[in-house]
Amino acid sequence: MRMPDGPDYQAMRDGFRWNLPPRLNMADQCLSHPEGQVALIEYDGAPRPFRFGELATMTARLAVALDAERGERVAVLRTQSAWTAAAHLAIWKSAAISVPLFKLFGPDALELRLRDADVRTVIADAEGRDMLRDFPDLRVIVPEDGLTEAPGFATRDTGPDDPAVIIYTSGTTGAPKGALHGHRVLTGHLPGVGMSHDLLGQPGDCLWTPADWAWIGGLFDVLMPGLALGVPVVAARMPKFDADTARRLIADCGVRNVFFPPTALKMLKAGGVTISGLRSVASGGETLGAEMLDWGRHAFGLTINEFYGQTECNMVASSAGSLFPPRPGAIGKAVPGFDVQVIDADGVPGDAEGDIAIRKGAASMMLGYWNRPDATAEKFRGDWLVTGDRGVIEDGYIRFVGRDDDVITSSGYRIGPSEIEDCLLKHPAVAQAGVIGKPDPLRTEIVKAYVVLRDGYAPSEDLAARLRDHAKRLSAAHSYPREIGFLDSLPLTVTGKVMRRELRRLAEDEK
Repeated sequence: MRMPDGPDYQAMRDGFRWNLPPRLNMADQCLSHPEGQVALIEYDGAPRPFRFGELATMTARLAVALDAERGERVAVLRTQSAWTAAAHLAIWKSAAISVPLFKLFGPDALELRLRDADVRTVIADAEGRDMLRDFPDLRVIVPEDGLTEAPGFATRDTGPDDPAVIIYTSGTTGAPKGALHGHRVLTGHLPGVGMSHDLLGQPGDCLWTPADWAWIGGLFDVLMPGLALGVPVVAARMPKFDADTARRLIADCGVRNVFFPPTALKMLKAGGVTISGLRSVASGGETLGAEMLDWGRHAFGLTINEFYGQTECNMVASSAGSLFPPRPGAIGKAVPGFDVQVIDADGVPGDAEGDIAIRKGAASMMLGYWNRPDATAEKFRGDWLVTGDRGVIEDGYIRFVGRDDDVITSSGYRIGPSEIEDCLLKHPAVAQAGVIGKPDPLRTEIVKAYVVLRDGYAPSEDLAARLRDHAKRLSAAHSYPREIGFLDSLPLTVTGKVMRRELRRLAEDEK
């Protein structure tokens, strides 16, 4: 579903209808282009194009090797590459459910997701296979090792609401929850992706993001929409964002459309980097101020388009310089097809500050949390999916006010404190742990942990370093606590819950 041409945003909203066919499969949606057309460009110092015919063959061969049952959960533990795209397509072609996993996850984070989704097979690369050595019961497929030549694989029949992908999202309490999406989720992303890139799909467009494809931002804001629209997508392994490599990649691959997470933009700005030749730059994860927008006009020669969404319902609001002027401090306006409002405690929309919510019926809205009907019910207030963000709407512009929970936003990642606290509690020195986000000029927030030590242990820089390494090894390299403070006791509620707002006040006083 391509965004219609034309400059009239209101006409787009008024005329938009979700047009979902009774039979829909994302693999077919992404591969329905001429065989000779470029689908992907792998980049490792030099561009290597993959055409749709080649990608379709890779997908079919992998589907045969996978031999998955309908509804089976199959994980993907890989970095950006053509085989990574083929892995998800092969799973969907088989009517199975893909579970993207992040390469920076530690063994605890991997085990939690593999166990929760009851994953029996993982499609990995060589590095991913090494990460899974502690899981001997898993079947691991590494396509680069070679696949048996096989005849084509016919796409199994699926509909818009048939389960297709589980993407885990961090929460504030308990384990991360898996947001289960149907085959309609890709269609649901196309209007917002198109809008954030000023009508993506223009002649010569080519997409890239440094964001990992294991997250919804990389997988459904860039990779799959690009394939569905026939816009070439660049795949590049970039373990750590580097401005010079990014600029060289953009030039070598002819990239014209980029999704830069806010931290990448801040690094480019700090380095005084300018990039020419781009047609659109989109960013999401936090609001950009007037200063960043002004810098973007100088650095790129265009206006950065901000967008907004979350794993449970993504790409629901966006700016679009070609459709309406940006308003600094605002997320943008509701994407065609999405009814985004601020609602009160009774679920009534209004003009005052309230909970940002999306009305049921949007195609990118999750089917529910995997095996968590209770948590699914709590996410809704009547006909509205409540994001957990507070905001106001002024002249159609949605302004983000703040989080209504304790999720930490760091370098574009959303991190739930409970998972980090659980990791710290596994260290023999830690009796109690409380984790918060501490404001940081580069990363928006850093993860800070406050710990109470067990008898026999004393606070020290050496112990803090060991706790950081412990959390980094068990949880994930992107979410470990960069700062650790030692307390005699944690502020607790009468029921024993950590009062994170008190810890945030403490961190503020430490500045």
